[in-house]
Amino acid sequence: MIKMTGSGEIDIESLEIRDVIDIDLLQKFQDNFAVSMNVASVTVDITGKPVTKPSSYTDFCLNLTQGTSDGKRRCAESHKRGGDEATRTGKPYIYTCHAGLIDFAAPIMIKGKCIGTILGGQARNNETDEEKFKKVADEIGVDKNKYIDAANSVYKLDDKNIKAAAEVLYIVANALSKIGYETITLKTITKNFSENFDQISATMEELAASSVNVSNNQHVLNDEINRVKGISSEINEILNLIKSIADQTKMLGLNAAIEAARAGDAGKGFGVVANEIRKLSQNSKETASTIMELTKKIQDSVDKTLETSNSTLETTEQQTSAIEEVSANVQEVSVMANDLNKMANN
Repeated sequence: MIKMTGSGEIDIESLEIRDVIDIDLLQKFQDNFAVSMNVASVTVDITGKPVTKPSSYTDFCLNLTQGTSDGKRRCAESHKRGGDEATRTGKPYIYTCHAGLIDFAAPIMIKGKCIGTILGGQARNNETDEEKFKKVADEIGVDKNKYIDAANSVYKLDDKNIKAAAEVLYIVANALSKIGYETITLKTITKNFSENFDQISATMEELAASSVNVSNNQHVLNDEINRVKGISSEINEILNLIKSIADQTKMLGLNAAIEAARAGDAGKGFGVVANEIRKLSQNSKETASTIMELTKKIQDSVDKTLETSNSTLETTEQQTSAIEEVSANVQEVSVMANDLNKMANN
């Protein structure tokens, strides 16, 4: 199972051959190559477990050498030594197996990490050494004559042909693994790209919606400020009316005082009332003037607030328009990211 690092990259240590190479394709290539070059081959993972079926295995190896427990154990040990050396060097390694045939190990690498090995060979590059094969047959417990006959039937290859076969398998397998790794990387990137843009798109939609609310609220605020301004004007009109009434009341009080003075002692009480009326009218007029000054200040403040509010409204409307445009662009890119993600996973 492919794992990811904390930074969102593919964890190379978790990669297996099956993750980066189509095993069916590898099997087909391996089979055809084995037939064309007269060499046997099999692909194993880093634990030595086969991931492909053996291709063109010889009777000498498959039925005789690996037909006994000792022979199978020796082959496994020989393959491990070859695979370990190929992994250590990072390139094909050609060697003589325990039974005397020429084998090779071609490592499959991803960024310097070995994820498997192609084991091949089962060929000979010289005449059969019958004494050596008799000795091996005795050690693993197989019929000597059958073993020598099988050894003689093993295909003979020059060293350069064996080396070329190992190089070709190495080049093709690593090209396939590289393509597979880049495909996985592309899928990961496009998936992250698509998910990130989905998040950005959702955020932009929310931002666009909230900006519309801000713009609407600003309109409401402007309307309320205009209402306050209108109420201030109405208050001023009422205050002007109060001042006018106060002036008229003062005049009436003055006239009443004159009439009380003419009446003599009989009008003294009325004169006191007339005097209080003039004082009240004067106080009313002064209070009205003070209130008018305050409402003037309120109107000035409202005018400034309205001016600022209008500027803010204009800005928020521009921002709303810009956010809606950006949101549309992000949505378009998000669609393309999703399309790219689908293409990468097909």
